[in-house]
Amino acid sequence: MASAFAQDDQRTVTWEMSYFNGPILEHTPDIGQLIQGHTHGFLLKYNRITSGKKEWQQRYNYPDWGFSFLYQDLENPVLGKNYATYGHYNFYFLKRQLALTIGTGIAYNTNPYDAETNFKNTAYGSDLMSTSLLGLTYKKERILGSFGLEGGLQLVHYSNGRIRTPNTSTNMFTASLGINYNPLVSRTFLPLEVAKKYSEPIGWNMTLQGGANENSIIGLDRKAFGGIQVFADKRVTYKSTFQLGAELFLSGAMKQFIEFRAIAFPEEGIKRGDDSKRVGLFAGYELRISQVAIFTQLGYYIYYPVDFEGRIYNRLGLKRYFGDHLYGLVSVKAHAAKAEALEFGIGYRL
Repeated sequence: MASAFAQDDQRTVTWEMSYFNGPILEHTPDIGQLIQGHTHGFLLKYNRITSGKKEWQQRYNYPDWGFSFLYQDLENPVLGKNYATYGHYNFYFLKRQLALTIGTGIAYNTNPYDAETNFKNTAYGSDLMSTSLLGLTYKKERILGSFGLEGGLQLVHYSNGRIRTPNTSTNMFTASLGINYNPLVSRTFLPLEVAKKYSEPIGWNMTLQGGANENSIIGLDRKAFGGIQVFADKRVTYKSTFQLGAELFLSGAMKQFIEFRAIAFPEEGIKRGDDSKRVGLFAGYELRISQVAIFTQLGYYIYYPVDFEGRIYNRLGLKRYFGDHLYGLVSVKAHAAKAEALEFGIGYRL
């Protein structure tokens, strides 16, 4: 049974279902008025397990990957309820009893901001949002037949990347208790056969990114934006790559911001003809998981003609490689906890 599974592990799946409860974190004073009680809901996870047929599975200690569904009651009729779907990975520790879950996906909110009917919901400016899930779960499998118990902690984030304003976003810290289903009586892992050391020469990248967003000023129109990155990267291990580069930002919403501030607040010294372009230098880190990578970047504007939420910016994103050179990506660019844009891009690596 176990050896047959090792040859065709993709047919075997496990299930998890848990109930969770926890507060909305007050990451900004604007969200405080919307917190009325602990949120609660349930999380359903479908996992496909691996045995090491591919190199990335061995290097990450034979993780699971799969899809999950989350329902969350935010305990405030102004905020409504959230329904979310994720693609996720489970990484294992402590003899596979402790699992770290990382997921990203799309969420639907039942009661977003509306200027006439729901003006108090400054957290969600649209019904569709991006969402992230980070969880740590302790599992005891097969306690009664194929069924076991588990408990853990989760951090859930929702944001629309300022596709629509307002977008204060929310973060929830929850505790969970649930059951799991694992039909496997035993399991065989293919032996570790990968090289201990792994590195690549310096690579050169160019990325084009774009999308549409709104200002933090409620009532202004959504505008298109675009940008270009040029950077060098160095893959120092199979999992880790470091980046260093520069980028140019072109933003219709920034032009609109300059025009509005010039008219509404002339004492600030902003003029309608001021340049809306920004140029930044950034350093980044990329965590590679097979053909998927999670990356983060920290940047500083060296050309910054108009003050807009500070000169330091950050980015968190997901990248998918298609072969050795081409990749697509989606990311959120922000200034600390304030999201500026949800970006979509395509890149090429030499």
